[in-house]
Amino acid sequence: MFIDYTKIYIKSGDGGNGCISFRREKYVPKGGPNGGDGGNGGNIIFKASSQLSTLVDFTYKRHHKAGRGAHGQGGDKNGRNGRDEIILVPCGSVIKNFETGEVITELLNNGEEKIILKGGRGGKGNTHFKSATNRTPRYAEKGGAGEEMIAVIELKLMADIGLVGFPNAGKSTLISKISSAKPKIADYPFTTLKPNLGIVRYREYDSFVVADIPGIIEGASTGKGLGIQFLRHIERTRILLFMIDSTRLNIKEKNFLKDYKILLGELENYEANLLDKPRIICFTKTDAISAELKKKLKGVRTAGIDKIAISSVTGENLAELKDLLWKKLTEEKKK
Repeated sequence: MFIDYTKIYIKSGDGGNGCISFRREKYVPKGGPNGGDGGNGGNIIFKASSQLSTLVDFTYKRHHKAGRGAHGQGGDKNGRNGRDEIILVPCGSVIKNFETGEVITELLNNGEEKIILKGGRGGKGNTHFKSATNRTPRYAEKGGAGEEMIAVIELKLMADIGLVGFPNAGKSTLISKISSAKPKIADYPFTTLKPNLGIVRYREYDSFVVADIPGIIEGASTGKGLGIQFLRHIERTRILLFMIDSTRLNIKEKNFLKDYKILLGELENYEANLLDKPRIICFTKTDAISAELKKKLKGVRTAGIDKIAISSVTGENLAELKDLLWKKLTEEKKK
């Protein structure tokens, strides 16, 4: 099950109380205060792990609490610190405060970690409060309370190439042909209900990652269809491959880029910065159109944006597409 959004309750540990104690030994009159300090409460720590690819684990555990610090004891014995609660999340996770919407941190690399809530400070024992004028302090500090919060975790897939298109544009078929990914493929819209990642081998030693983003429809940025759930995954892709179903076109079509412009509009409405990413226009399913229409597609002007026409079924121009993607990706990495 692929889950890319969840809410959980988190609480750091309370600090332990300081101790009020006095030294009591035979032949040692007026031994003085010896109350130990309370231990610090445990922290809530989020840590990125490359072993995880979904937030499904949080479906079963929604409350996470760190350990509280132990109380101080007599004999100048300090309480132990509380246990830290380390919460593992997939690389590419964004942690937010649910109430304020504030982005607290983003964890992108394996092993990267961040303290989200600090534990309460342990209280000082009465030994800290002795002085020349107060040799028997009968008070100690209470431990500080831990912090609590409803945290939102959003997973944004990290990929080199993001496949963007309407439902049934051929995205899943393409990723199944150029990588080892095996997404569900059918002839009805919204077959793909979760993003799929595929590693594409290029030549002998190189590779890049392609993300199959579920179909986006007109109005997705305002909540229509399923696109709004997955637009976030496009944010971290380096290059956008816009896939246009050529079987939706006809020889009398005046605007072959109508679908492309609708998709651009949805991305802009969601996040204007997405239009700054390099993009390629790809006409798909050329095996199912006439030779005349295929010839007309070659003459479509795309205002300087690279374009290519492919057929994932017959393999037409798939090698050329991989070359083009690798070239674009190499250029982008040099910036």
